[in-house]
Amino acid sequence: MQTDRETLLNAALDHVPFEGMNDRALLAGAADIDMPESLARVHFPQGGAGLAAAYHRRADAQLREWLTEVSPQGRFRDRIADAVWHRLSLVQPELVRAGAATLALPGNAALGTRLVWETADAIWSGLGDSSDDANWYSKRATLSAVVGATVLFWLGDESDYQAETRAFLDRRIDGVMRFEKTKASLRKIPGAESLGNLAFGWIRAPRQRNLPGKMQTK
Repeated sequence: MQTDRETLLNAALDHVPFEGMNDRALLAGAADIDMPESLARVHFPQGGAGLAAAYHRRADAQLREWLTEVSPQGRFRDRIADAVWHRLSLVQPELVRAGAATLALPGNAALGTRLVWETADAIWSGLGDSSDDANWYSKRATLSAVVGATVLFWLGDESDYQAETRAFLDRRIDGVMRFEKTKASLRKIPGAESLGNLAFGWIRAPRQRNLPGKMQTK
């Protein structure tokens, strides 16, 4: 059963292609479901940024469910690529484009960065990553860059079945895996592990996987 917030989100998203990811879409959606403006602003006090975050996080939640139910198989690089590819299938380009425009505004840029990080975390965690040190951050940082670049490419891709996007994604994933392989090789150098522990041994992954911030949604 949908909550009032989810009902409002869906109603507002119907207006986004025409109004943009903003207050106009939010209030138009509220009017469609006879929700008072004051209550709509309680559900989405950040307006368009809140709508963009909710849409993004809903797809992340669906991705986590998919990773649990399907559990992609094969080479690890293929499993990562499949997860990113599936994440793209969960959203509509016009809504992502509108959300990206809103999140690119100076006051929302930090939120936009955080949302991409959350997607990277959902993928690594869903594929069984158990790192609890600096690797937790480096893995998500590199994959965040891949996700962000792939989404931008995907938004402009006019090839059949987004074949060019998939090729672009595969190349970027290869880069991530080369980075991880290089890290593993460096750890084999005598004394490297001790030096790494000295420099970064104090770094630990967050105890709660939800990163610090004010815009968490269920």
